[in-house]
Amino acid sequence: MNLEEMTMEQIWTEIDAELSTNKGPLAGMNASYSFDLAGEDGGMYGLKFADGEAETFRSDPGEVDCALMMSVTDFKKLLGGNLNSTAAFMMGKLKVKGNVGLALKLENLLKQYTF
Repeated sequence: MNLEEMTMEQIWTEIDAELSTNKGPLAGMNASYSFDLAGEDGGMYGLKFADGEAETFRSDPGEVDCALMMSVTDFKKLLGGNLNSTAAFMMGKLKVKGNVGLALKLENLLKQYTF
């Protein structure tokens, strides 16, 4: 699967499928995220984890624990495990509002999936 060639709609459909198929890594994860993605095919997206379940949003999810702002390109790299969130944050490629620790938690969670 080539993330670079996929649309955001296809990517979020894939995220949905992965998170609902393999719920093991979600255990104990109770947090909500918004993704403000800039660039072609960008927009607002959201992810909420509660009670071992994940819910995705194709729009602004409202109040969240951690808001992430980055480019569509960097989001695809993050999903593919090719972007270190700490390094991206230091270089200004990733902006975080809210609980920064949750951004690191999300990166560790995503590493347990194959996108």
